[in-house]
Amino acid sequence: MNRPMNISANGTTPLDGTSKQALLDKLGQQAVGLDVDFVLADGETSRRVYLDSTASTLRLQVVQDVLDKYQPYYSNTHSMVHFGAKLSTSQYAWAHEMVLKFVHADPEAYTAFFTGNGTTAGINRVAQTLRAQRPERDVAITSVMEHHSNDLPHRKHFAHVVHVPAEDGPNSLGSVCLRSVEAALEKYGDRVNYISVTGVSNVTGIINPVHKLAELAHRYGALLVVDAAQMIAHLPIHMSGNSDSARDIDVVVFSGHKIYAPGSPGVVVARKELFSGIEPQEVGGGMVEDVWLDRFTSTPKLPDREEAGTPNICGAIGLATALYALDRVGMDLIADEEEELIKYALRKLSEIDDVVIYGDNDAERYARAGALSFNVKGVHHGLTGAVLNDYFNIAVRNECFCAHPYVREMITQALADEDDGLTNEELEALAEMQRGMVRASFGIYTTRADIDALAEAVRAIGENRGLYEGQYDQLECGDFVHKTFQFNPEEFFSIGGAVDAWLAE
Repeated sequence: MNRPMNISANGTTPLDGTSKQALLDKLGQQAVGLDVDFVLADGETSRRVYLDSTASTLRLQVVQDVLDKYQPYYSNTHSMVHFGAKLSTSQYAWAHEMVLKFVHADPEAYTAFFTGNGTTAGINRVAQTLRAQRPERDVAITSVMEHHSNDLPHRKHFAHVVHVPAEDGPNSLGSVCLRSVEAALEKYGDRVNYISVTGVSNVTGIINPVHKLAELAHRYGALLVVDAAQMIAHLPIHMSGNSDSARDIDVVVFSGHKIYAPGSPGVVVARKELFSGIEPQEVGGGMVEDVWLDRFTSTPKLPDREEAGTPNICGAIGLATALYALDRVGMDLIADEEEELIKYALRKLSEIDDVVIYGDNDAERYARAGALSFNVKGVHHGLTGAVLNDYFNIAVRNECFCAHPYVREMITQALADEDDGLTNEELEALAEMQRGMVRASFGIYTTRADIDALAEAVRAIGENRGLYEGQYDQLECGDFVHKTFQFNPEEFFSIGGAVDAWLAE
């Protein structure tokens, strides 16, 4: 018999350190997809090592289980007529509350709403709305480190976008340069609408000082928007309640698929006044107070006015499940464990000859979270990625990670360090030809054994580059394809095949 499901956060018993560690281990060890096996180019079968979490994290088993329990009750929201609608509406509302709790945003001052295509949709909505809300402020400040999703929306909606550089650290580029940010604020003054910066680089994993940036922005009457796509799963976020209110964050944007949830419901958490008093950017069902043939009035209620249409109910519930589970563990514990894992990975890869790690590798000066990027000298990043997959069953990502200017600058700097005799034009041409890196990225399921496997594989590639090069053809698009080994995705899964199998049962 189906019985009501209770995922209320009320009345939970606080966990001690031992219990939190046990829960974290359980969540990590039971992620969906950790036990996937593939046959490799050498004929061996092995378990996949998943090091592509910055692109999308694996789903937690608890998320899958909660969604399975919810499915029998599924109904559309915005109604309290029948039981299913009441349940869906209440849990969808709870998902918003869980988001605010997770990022420590005061519900009296902040709202949370869901958007369509992940962080990208959220930042587009923020840029468009803040430009309309503060039209006299026509300048946005961002950084060279940004993913295109935290760059192009500002270019679309603002007359002028300033890209501040990263600091020149002792070894390579570090976090966003605060001096350059302040110089831009001084130059453009009350024309600056906001600073929008990534909390954690999706390329290097370097963490930016978001609360210091908030202080700077607020000193000049600007706002701070944080792209938390790579921050949300790795570090605690405190939007409000800081010791100095000037350090509070005005807007945070992230996506469910970056934090162990299915799909990509984008999330915007913002001060309520920033999305009040102007026409919502999207209109339709659910966001209106009343409609006549010649006019309509938008509801003043948030988040409703920002969520036109039928929402991604299952995506929101899955995301809220992941947030609640991680909140029970505590993001401080997750951050501490991952810090040690990142340092271990930096150390293991830096011990290998001819490996270049991008971004300043002084982890004490420039802390990292989530990811690191590297290349093997003399080996194309596409070949490294292909060999790691085909021969070692290690899933990584390569190329520029939607952060072309940042990648180009770091590669140019690395090449200059190798050869001081090259002219700027030669460096730029060489960097353009070699543009791209290999990125290994981590989640709560990543272990030191995974890092060891990566390091051993990278060492083997460096020592046997000629052998591996002879096994591949490079396509015009830049990808490397094995000459004799082929992977057929439909042997593992196809929608039609799965339906046919079900129908045949």
